Amino acid sequence: MVSQAPQHLLVDTDAYCKLEVAGLFVDAATSLGVPIEACGRLAALPYMLRRGRLREKLGADASDALLPKADRIPVAIQPSEHWLSPLAAVTSIDPGEAQLLAASAEHEILLLTSDKRGIRGIKDISGYAKALDGRIVVLEAILIELCEQIGLDVVRSRICPLMNLDTAVRLSFSDSNSSPLVGLMSFYRSLASEVSPLGLWRPPSHGGI
Repeated sequence: MVSQAPQHLLVDTDAYCKLEVAGLFVDAATSLGVPIEACGRLAALPYMLRRGRLREKLGADASDALLPKADRIPVAIQPSEHWLSPLAAVTSIDPGEAQLLAASAEHEILLLTSDKRGIRGIKDISGYAKALDGRIVVLEAILIELCEQIGLDVVRSRICPLMNLDTAVRLSFSDSNSSPLVGLMSFYRSLASEVSPLGLWRPPSHGGI
């Protein structure tokens, strides 16, 4: 169901699934000051959780568990062709991610994403680095903020289902790593350097990251 309420946070399919499989999506949205009713996701998300490659990747039980919140999140506001058309030729950006990037740029909305290929693909597109400056919330950044907001021990206790879905998370929270935050910040800084001049969203608790 499409909500008429203003949207303040868009979330891509991968980021939603990674956070919610660990029971962290609502915490993530809350840490950004956004209730679930003011979020926006791709229309295809519930269908992808019910059938196809995403369901095969996550497993039936996990996919079914992710559906209730996915159904509650309104469908993302649509971008205009002015913002969408420049992304069509970028092979690293799939059509769904293009919709969210264009909508974020046009409507000045935060975008929570774990699609690093897509972020790298937009940095040199005219107008996008400026329009999206500070609005791209990557997975590492929101996890850094969650460690501050709800506590490192809480995040660590929930993160296990996410370990096999994300390399940065697996390495940062591995048993051999005594400081997950150091690992997350290292991955964040590396990506931030790659996508410059596009400025990523910075966790307020670590503003100088």
